[in-house]
Amino acid sequence: MSGNPALIMRLVASAYSVAEKAGAIVRKVLHSGELGIVEKTGANDLQTLADRLAQKSICASLSRRFPKITIIGEEDLPFEEVQEDMIEKGQAEEILQKTCPEEYRAIKEEELVVWVDPLDGTKEYTEGLLDNVTVLIGIAYGGRAIAGVINQPFYNYQLGAEAALGRTMWGMLGLGAFGFQLQEVPADRRIVTTTRSHSNKTVTDCVNAMEPHEVIRVGGAGNKIIQLIEGKASAYVFASPGCKKWDTCAPEAILHAVGGKLTDMFGNPYGYNADVKHMNSAGVLATLRNHDYYVSRVPQSVLQALKSE
Repeated sequence: MSGNPALIMRLVASAYSVAEKAGAIVRKVLHSGELGIVEKTGANDLQTLADRLAQKSICASLSRRFPKITIIGEEDLPFEEVQEDMIEKGQAEEILQKTCPEEYRAIKEEELVVWVDPLDGTKEYTEGLLDNVTVLIGIAYGGRAIAGVINQPFYNYQLGAEAALGRTMWGMLGLGAFGFQLQEVPADRRIVTTTRSHSNKTVTDCVNAMEPHEVIRVGGAGNKIIQLIEGKASAYVFASPGCKKWDTCAPEAILHAVGGKLTDMFGNPYGYNADVKHMNSAGVLATLRNHDYYVSRVPQSVLQALKSE
């Protein structure tokens, strides 16, 4: 396949290299000590220099190679020329070597939407909770999240100065997911992961209704999906608006590629067309297994609260 890979394989291969470049930018800004923090809508909605630079690098790199794709990024940035050293031209060879699933071979650039969160877990980034931080590049076709790349810039950071920092995982429907070891929570345990900084009574009521043996509160949507696929949590439960399409597109694609599921709290899928509203206003429920059980446990009071949003 590597002689003439399908467009989608070339895009995912580029997104992989671009996410690694963005991860390096995120590390560099942190090490400089000059985070350039700006409050967007409040103290829990922050933007840093790393968010801005990483998004510029991702969007400029992908649009240069794939000029007809639609790219939607979290940060609302003015258009300006991007320095050449911010452009990533590489492509992951291991992805180019894979065989493209039949149903995606004829996809054209203009049919694809790329959802970008240049730094998921910004609040945690500013507070030094670096394992919560991810770079997310999700690819949608026909309104579905079909492929995604997640970079963890600070993976291994607790191991000290000698550790190689960072890792990148990716997945595609019909192909599988790579860059991590798939593990499951034991079937007799229910471990729920939920928001660290955006909780309220509805969120808490819904988590409790799942009858969890354990609750984990961490930042970052990408980080929570990683917990699901690495056997640290059984369900990601967030019964509130707050998550956006760029938070869930890449993680959803990777989760679905290994047989998991991400929906709203009603059990309905989200669409990722270019013209959808950005907010996931009916909350997020994601699982590796037994999705129907968790949907069935969502209280009516929670569903009513979300309907009125």
